[in-house]
Amino acid sequence: MNQEVIGKRIAALRKQKDYSQEDLAKMLKMPRPSLAQIELGKRNITAGELVLLSENLEVSIDRLLARNFMMAEEPSPDYKAANQEKAQERISVPTLQVDKFKQVLLYILERCAGKPNVGETVLNKLLYFIEFNYYERYEEHLAGATFKKLQYGPVPFKMDAILSRMEVDKVIQMFKTDYYGLPQRRFMPLEKPDLKKLSAAEIEVIDQVLNQFSDYSAKAISDYSHQDMPWKATNDGEIIDYELAFYREPPFSARVYDNNEPE
Repeated sequence: MNQEVIGKRIAALRKQKDYSQEDLAKMLKMPRPSLAQIELGKRNITAGELVLLSENLEVSIDRLLARNFMMAEEPSPDYKAANQEKAQERISVPTLQVDKFKQVLLYILERCAGKPNVGETVLNKLLYFIEFNYYERYEEHLAGATFKKLQYGPVPFKMDAILSRMEVDKVIQMFKTDYYGLPQRRFMPLEKPDLKKLSAAEIEVIDQVLNQFSDYSAKAISDYSHQDMPWKATNDGEIIDYELAFYREPPFSARVYDNNEPE
């Protein structure tokens, strides 16, 4: 039985139990990145870890390794009720906070609108890294934007509608230009962001992303986003799952993990 198949089974059983990666990693007494590597099939499982997995996922080792493995039946209503509050805390499906999203956009534009490379494509990727880096670090959404995997990189839902509304409200001004012979849509802020609506931690993550990526060309930042695990693990046209941020490896990971694990 190969590592990738076993890893997929472990991830499926973990999700069926409503355990986060961090929950299960603590049960196994290992760092979360190590569990992520196991679920991705990139790390061997020791005999001791296999025993702990069997105990905590309530599955026999024989069944976990069987060729004709099948998921167990759905948890009972009593089990679901007992774990409802815990599951709600870990919902990774974002709910867009439109006003906060607008403030993030205004903050980015206040800092970067004067840079000739920051057109619509770069703006989309900056928003992607801001949202996913924040989620990886704090396990909660910043503005809650939903991103889809498209040909040239992750793109937030409702972006056009929000930008159009901001333009109608005279919050931003859109104009078209050329950048190295290619058409480019750019935006200038007409208002300052309301920083009271952004926490210090949120501003810190935004600043880190802007410091790292705001001088990238559209092609450079798109190419970089295509190497990020959430993008790589998502099929074309599908929604990018925020939980995939926990499968990142350096240099993409935005979180400092405790990797003091015996080999």
